[in-house]
Amino acid sequence: MAKKIHPYVYIILTFVGVILIGTLLLSMPFATTSNHSIGFIDALFTATSATCVTGLTVRNIASELSLFGKIVMIVLMEVGGLSFITITVFFFTIGGARIGISNRFLLREALNQSSVEGLVSLVRKIVLISFTIQLIFVFINWFPFFQFLEYEIGEGKDGLRSIGLLGSDYNNSFKLSYSFFLSLFHAAASFNNAGFDIVSSNSLVVINSTSTVIPFSSIVLLNSTTMAMIVLGSLGFVVYDDVVRKRFKWNYFSLHTKIVLITTLILIVFGAAFIWLSANFAKSGDTQHMNFMEALFTSITCRTAGFATYDMSMLEFLPITYIICIFLMLIGASPCSTGGGVKTTTLAVTAIAIYYYARGKKATCFKRRIDQSQTAKAFVLLVVAILIVFFGTILVLCIQPELGFDKVLFEIVSAFSTTGLSMGITSSLNAINRIIVVIIMFFGRLGPLTIMGVLNKNWMSNAIEDVQYVKENVMIG
Repeated sequence: MAKKIHPYVYIILTFVGVILIGTLLLSMPFATTSNHSIGFIDALFTATSATCVTGLTVRNIASELSLFGKIVMIVLMEVGGLSFITITVFFFTIGGARIGISNRFLLREALNQSSVEGLVSLVRKIVLISFTIQLIFVFINWFPFFQFLEYEIGEGKDGLRSIGLLGSDYNNSFKLSYSFFLSLFHAAASFNNAGFDIVSSNSLVVINSTSTVIPFSSIVLLNSTTMAMIVLGSLGFVVYDDVVRKRFKWNYFSLHTKIVLITTLILIVFGAAFIWLSANFAKSGDTQHMNFMEALFTSITCRTAGFATYDMSMLEFLPITYIICIFLMLIGASPCSTGGGVKTTTLAVTAIAIYYYARGKKATCFKRRIDQSQTAKAFVLLVVAILIVFFGTILVLCIQPELGFDKVLFEIVSAFSTTGLSMGITSSLNAINRIIVVIIMFFGRLGPLTIMGVLNKNWMSNAIEDVQYVKENVMIG
C-alpha cells in the first residue's frame, strides 16, 4: 500500500515551486527595463515577497521591471493570495474533473477548514468572489490612474520612462490602456494584501523600500478604495460565504464570523485613533504631521497590506506609534484570507481565554463555549510566532548590527506577518540576511502551524494513543 503524502508537504512544495518559477522568470534579462538580470538572490527575494504577498522589495519594481516582469508579479500575487492549490482545483472543476477524497483533505488543510464537506463549492466561491471584487475596483480606480498619467505627461515624459513604460506614442489610447494596467496591478496588490506598487519611481516618490502611494495621499477616492480592498481581502472567504448564506442576519452568523468582524473593526478604529494621537501629540520636531486619513490608512495597511501614505522611517522618532504598528502587523489578517500574521481570531481567542481563566471559568463568547483545543492552538501559534520574530531579529543583528535593533525588529515582524512595511533597511540587507528574510516570509505566509503540522502523522484522523500515562502536575508561574 502506497504511503499517503502529508497534505502540508504538498502545500509547502506548491509554494516552493511557484516561488522558484517566479524566481526564474524574474531573473531573465527581458524581465527588466535595462535588459540585464537582477540576479538570482534579488529575483528570489522579489518572487518570495510576491508569492507570500508581503511587499518588501530590494528593487524598485516600478522602474526596474519591464511590462513582462510586472505581469509575472501580478500572477505571483494572485497565486500567493489564493494559493496554487485553490486555483488549480477551481480550473479542474471547471473542466469537469472529479476531486478525490485525498485532494479534499489537501484542500481542507490549505483552506484551514475542519471538514471536507462543501470544499469544492467553497473553492468556486473563493475564486469568483476574489476576481469579481478586484475587477470592480479596477474600473473604479481607472480614472484616478488616468489622471495621474495625464499629470506625468504634462510634467514631462521622464517620469513615464522611469516606471517602465515602453514606446513613445503617449496618446489618449495609450494612456487609457496603461492606466487600466496600473489599476489592475494595484487591485491585485491591494486585495491580496501584497502592497507592491508600480507608480513609485525616482522621479516620483520612493521611501525606504516600502511600497508607497504617497503621490496619491490626497486623493480620497483612491485611498478609500485601497483601504476597502485591503479589508475585504483580509476578512477571509469563509466569512463572505457565511454572511451571504445567512442573508446578512447577525444572529445567525457563526462564532468565527462574529469574532472576525468585531475584532477587525476594533483593530481598525482603535488602531487609527492611537496612531493619530501618538503621531501628533507625541511627535518631535523631526517628524511630519499625520492627518486622520493617513492614520486610518496606516492602521489598515499595518494589517498585512504594506502600502504607505506616511513615511515609515519617521517611526524612529515616534516610539508609541512604532509599538502600535508592530502590534497591528503581528496580528495581521483573518484565517482563510489573503493576509498573514497570527490572525485576528488568535488574538480574540487568547484574550477571551485569559479573561475567563482569571475568573476561573471556561472560555465562552456569544453564548458559545470555545473548545480547549482551539485555545491551546491559539497560544501555541502566538508563542511560536514571537519566537520566530525573536530569533529572526537576533540572526539579522548578529550579521549586520549596524542596522539597529528597532529597524530590524520592524523588518522581521513585517516579513513574518507578510505586511511589507519597512523603516528603510530592506535594500541594505546583505545576501545572507536577504535569505533569512526570505525564509521568514515563507514561514509567515504558510503559517507556523502548517510547518509544524508536517510532524503530525495522524493527519487523516484523530488517533487515540496506544499508551496512556499517569497524570502529574507541574508547577506553573
